Amino acid sequence: MAEPVAGSSLAAAAEALAAAGHAGQIRNYSGRPYIEHPRAVAGMLREEGFGDEVVAAALLHDLLEDTEVSAEEIRERFGERVAGLVDVLSDDPSIEPYERRKDALRETVLAAGPEALAVYAADKLSNVSDLRSLYAKEGEEAGDRFKAPLGLRLELWRRDAEALGALSPPPPFAAELQRQLDALLAARQEALHNT
Repeated sequence: MAEPVAGSSLAAAAEALAAAGHAGQIRNYSGRPYIEHPRAVAGMLREEGFGDEVVAAALLHDLLEDTEVSAEEIRERFGERVAGLVDVLSDDPSIEPYERRKDALRETVLAAGPEALAVYAADKLSNVSDLRSLYAKEGEEAGDRFKAPLGLRLELWRRDAEALGALSPPPPFAAELQRQLDALLAARQEALHNT
């Protein structure tokens, strides 16, 4: 995977802020430091040829939801384009329940343009890939790590993959997201059938 910050002071600054913001946070999917997730998403985008501002937004994409970093700080430090992407990719915490919030986020991203779609698809691909690994080790108990039930999480990702795949042209990562999700759903179906 491409090094997301290589040769970019903007991406390096975004990585530093993301690392500070996510300091001490552990990723539910892997038990590893949380910063590995935004770095993986940013690396996919860099490899796909996206520029520094999109890579920076990928590094910062979970800060508004999961840290004390504000939208204003991101705007001041990284500019309107990066801040706008991060904002579009962030849940609105006032929307309840969880399923409605995630459906609203998907609709917002679908209307936001190709850069937001690419970050969103890469984020979902990273999540699904990580959950595939976790599910292979823990089976249904993997779902205990998350706020939302495993079945709901998988249904929301199915909606994401379907919506992204229906776009013309589909964004980068949409086909691989569908492939990884199909493999995860098949593994789960087999595991549930065998219990």
